[in-house]
Amino acid sequence: MLVLLAVLILMPMGLILFSAFSSSTPRPGAIGLGGLTLENFKVLTSPQSVKALGNSVIVATASSVLAMLIGAALAFLAARTNIWGKAVIYFIGISPMFLPSLVGALAWSLLAGPATGYLNLVTRAVGLGNLFNIYSMPGLILVLALYYAPYAFLLIHGAMTLMNPDLEEAASVHGGSLGKILRTVTFPLVTPALLGSGVLIFALTMENFPVAQMIGTPGQIETLPTFIYRLMNAAPARGNEAAAVAVVLTVLLIAVTAFQQRVVMKRNFTTVSGKGMKPRMMDIGRLRGVGLAFALVYFALAIVLPVIALLLASLQSSPYVSKLGELFQKDSLSFWSLFQTLQDSAFLYAARNSVLVSVSVAVLGTALAFYLSYLVYRTKVPGRKSLEFVAMLPLAIPAIVMGLGLLWTWLILPVPVYGTILVLIIAFIAIYLPQGYRGISASILQVDKDLEDSAVLLGSTRARAVAYVTLPLMKTGVLSTILLLLMLAMRELSAALFLFTSNTRLLAIVVFDDYDNGALRSAASTSLLYILIILVLVVVAKSFGARSSNGGK
Repeated sequence: MLVLLAVLILMPMGLILFSAFSSSTPRPGAIGLGGLTLENFKVLTSPQSVKALGNSVIVATASSVLAMLIGAALAFLAARTNIWGKAVIYFIGISPMFLPSLVGALAWSLLAGPATGYLNLVTRAVGLGNLFNIYSMPGLILVLALYYAPYAFLLIHGAMTLMNPDLEEAASVHGGSLGKILRTVTFPLVTPALLGSGVLIFALTMENFPVAQMIGTPGQIETLPTFIYRLMNAAPARGNEAAAVAVVLTVLLIAVTAFQQRVVMKRNFTTVSGKGMKPRMMDIGRLRGVGLAFALVYFALAIVLPVIALLLASLQSSPYVSKLGELFQKDSLSFWSLFQTLQDSAFLYAARNSVLVSVSVAVLGTALAFYLSYLVYRTKVPGRKSLEFVAMLPLAIPAIVMGLGLLWTWLILPVPVYGTILVLIIAFIAIYLPQGYRGISASILQVDKDLEDSAVLLGSTRARAVAYVTLPLMKTGVLSTILLLLMLAMRELSAALFLFTSNTRLLAIVVFDDYDNGALRSAASTSLLYILIILVLVVVAKSFGARSSNGGK
């Protein structure tokens, strides 16, 4: 297992590090690293690099704060208040996860483009001129915040659901106002979730490539991921300099994660004990309407308006519209583009590839995560803790960096997988192994080992005991992990950019290429079908899980 993890994770990371200090990059058939040098790091002193680093920090910080405010507010409303429609609020909190940030960025470029964005068409029609320009720093921050707020919502909602309300009640008895209770009791008690989600979102937005490329690049806002991409696509490719920038980006993310861990470990946040607790919902009175309005506005910005923009763009008979009235002229809207996309062999091939890759990653990644977790928590194999350490390393490595390392890994290994679907499956498993491992580990720790040992004592083999006792009891956790990996693999673009070929294009690649080539109508049509495929996969996976659970009962 250590050898497997070394090939999946350690070798790509090692090649990035070696290339950053080398005069040449890995080549097919051999590592091909030249002499050691520090020349590659001179790129970090260039004006472009310094500006990209500054932009990355500003964008990641601001979008993290905004995403945290949105996610924490929705989590508080859904978990701790008597607001109307709690189920609706919860759905709103997680719904943007079904829309890849790539698609969200495309939709917002259609909505708020400075010249022909639909919102600007509306404002011009009423005599206000062009009011919106998504190709700006605020636009980039807004789009990232909209599509990463669900991560904050899920983590903070879980923490608030488990919170013992006794301290809040004590503060209320002693005259604390709602605002003061929230400021001094409620949110301080969920500091680990706040910091954890904040660091996670900071890391995800810092390494995000699709939104930075589609929204930032037209506005001349370069970030470290887009800078790495530009270096790799230069003629000739500047791979060693890209590796040097990648090392700096990785070190920055590791430092932020270490800071979060240090802050959390300094304090005690325990509120759940052996004493029974009765959940208490705060009465927010007139603010219920305000809270519901806030949730609906977020839903409109993250889902409703983007989907409408994609639909309009895919239905336009003409690729360009300069006035709002042109959308309502006869024959101005048509389903021709959608039907053409559905019949396009390139789309069908990419859709097949995406489904094949995501399902394979979900199943194989979950199986690998289970085996790893079992070795760590159910055996006394020497060195098992090192397995956990290596498996969690990709959390600190940006996907675009891992993609670069994986490209070099499979170029030099004498295994003919580069240029095939298999290399994408391997890459996505490596990148998302920490998420799969965490999901499975949480479930395996909840199942008492004595149940499995009892089956072995009664004559069963260990493998049979795992198959008939442990796995059925972990069914919910296993299915949840499969669903998570399925969605993550369907959405991934950054790593695939370095690994795909003309025969292994994914839907994310098709959307990105169409946008890059100015084919917005085709990109919008593909994006709508892309969203539909994700929803169908999720529904099928959940219904399969429900049938399996009922069958188990």
